[in-house]
Amino acid sequence: MVVSDYLEIPWQKLSEDALQGMLEELVTRDGTDYGERELSEGEKIEQLRESLISGKALIAFDPGSESWAVLPKT
Repeated sequence: MVVSDYLEIPWQKLSEDALQGMLEELVTRDGTDYGERELSEGEKIEQLRESLISGKALIAFDPGSESWAVLPKT
């Protein structure tokens, strides 16, 4: 995903169910790495949620590929 081609989706505009579903889908994707220690799915979801709430990350949607990701906010 090229950063300049994405649309930022404000997490606050998503329902709690939609946000939870997105985070669950993301942490179950193959190849997702969270560092040296293996984290539970719940811990990974909570890390992503905290990154969004704190403003350290954003939800990015790529209309060309119709895919999304959580990216670090720069």
